[in-house]
Amino acid sequence: MTLQDFRRRFQQHTPGLQDARANFAVLVPLVEGEEGLSLLYEIRAQQLQHHAAEVCFPGGRMEEGETPIRCALRETWEELGIPEEDIEIIGELDFLHLRSETMMYPVLGRVSPAALERLRPNPDEVQDTCLIPLKTLQAHPPEIYRYELQPVGTENFPFDAVQTPPGYAFSHGRMEVPVYRGLPCNLWGLTARITYWLLRTMEE
Repeated sequence: MTLQDFRRRFQQHTPGLQDARANFAVLVPLVEGEEGLSLLYEIRAQQLQHHAAEVCFPGGRMEEGETPIRCALRETWEELGIPEEDIEIIGELDFLHLRSETMMYPVLGRVSPAALERLRPNPDEVQDTCLIPLKTLQAHPPEIYRYELQPVGTENFPFDAVQTPPGYAFSHGRMEVPVYRGLPCNLWGLTARITYWLLRTMEE
């Protein structure tokens, strides 16, 4: 390898998560209506293998070469039947690093109110939708639950190879899980984290 090899490799490199297994994107859909702005959620189908019947934003795994915005628009069409022309992209929100060594990219967009009348949820993925006014979310702030992330299996670590005595204090982590109560549909986990972050950001 030469210095020129490194220049060629990284001249157009876009930084991401090292060794990421996958990237995901979701649309965070804002809808204007009689109660002001609302967020549109979907309830996943009962027969899905992962996260069945959970509340989420429309989205999924990014395909090779796909941007978060393109992925969010494609998945919203596939899951809810909302075409791209009915969505105004407002901007990309802060991304999330997931424990599965993946990245989640939320994209904020305004969905035309008329698009709600033409919703066509894909029954293979979506069993229902849920529209929650922002003022309702603000009136019911989430409870924040926390649990520890602890290293497991360190007894097999080759301490002698790194000249470190057994019992090394590996760093622990912590996960926060927001849970909203009193809403038309259950809201917790990643979807609640994105919702909570968005509302806090707008209130600051």
